[in-house]
Amino acid sequence: MKALLVEQFRQKPKVSRVNDPDCSKDGVILEVKSTGLCRSDWHGWMGHDHDIALPHVPGHEFSGVIAEVGSEVKNWKVGDRVTAPFVCACGTCPTCQSGNQQICDFQFQPGFTHWGSFAEYVAVFRADTNLIELSDEISFDAAAALGCRFATSYRGVVAQGKVKGGEFVAVHGCGGVGLSAIMIATALGAIVIAVDISEDKLAMAKAAGANFTINGAFKNVPESIHEITKGGAHVSIDALGSKVTSWNSVASLQKRGKHIQIGLLAGDEANPEIPMHLVVANELEILGSHGMQAHAYPEMIEMINIGKLKPQKLIGSSISLDQAVEALPNLGEFQDQGMLMINRFN
Repeated sequence: MKALLVEQFRQKPKVSRVNDPDCSKDGVILEVKSTGLCRSDWHGWMGHDHDIALPHVPGHEFSGVIAEVGSEVKNWKVGDRVTAPFVCACGTCPTCQSGNQQICDFQFQPGFTHWGSFAEYVAVFRADTNLIELSDEISFDAAAALGCRFATSYRGVVAQGKVKGGEFVAVHGCGGVGLSAIMIATALGAIVIAVDISEDKLAMAKAAGANFTINGAFKNVPESIHEITKGGAHVSIDALGSKVTSWNSVASLQKRGKHIQIGLLAGDEANPEIPMHLVVANELEILGSHGMQAHAYPEMIEMINIGKLKPQKLIGSSISLDQAVEALPNLGEFQDQGMLMINRFN
């Protein structure tokens, strides 16, 4: 099969012919129809993820059609349209048994712990635990967009933030994660404040439903949010992952507000300072959001089916696998205008 192969960290990848993946007894092989390029893939290419062994095929947001089924799989057949979370679970460890498969003790992650979806085919283990059926109404591009950014944002807003109608929600960073969070919070009736340093991205945030926008290149972000909200945001989300945005997010909260960390803090941005005096004095909550369990997808998919959520609107453009050779190294420049999808492999 054709695949995008990373042979050295921080060096230009290449498209190569590699062996097709083997199908495990409890797994399936998917023919990849669409796969998203995410900043997490860039972190992997940079060498920030210690799970990655070279040579490596990235890609963790994907959708496709089942091409092969393992002998122990009960619920799936060849030809089914499916997607999967970027954190695939074992289904049996204590964490999984508690319902929190998104932080499984023995998780595997295509594109990180194993070869991923920047290829014609990808293997998914423990298919009965990890696959999600796609309705015909959801395109492969829209389904791939769910895999990391949208689903992680959904869980961050809904399960971790517990956002309610009428609450102020600040979203710091208007890339794929941020735009997803804006759309989801808006659908729940929240009053959304979008923060970025790009006017183009802030325009996209407005289109996704943001009520207010703040350009952090010119304004003090926490002060601006406190001024808009008359006391601070109920929920504030760092959707980018930087020392500046994580600080601003915590400092933007009202008393007993919630900071949700979705954006990865890696490389030079790891271990940021936090205004802990505010956390203590205002009894703030700091929560992470790391993907979403497969069993939690139906609620989100139903909102898509009825048109309340439209992840396809967050897709900026689509490219071929060959074009991803240039696109992957460039993801670190924060220039994405909507989600970038690979959906041509030949």
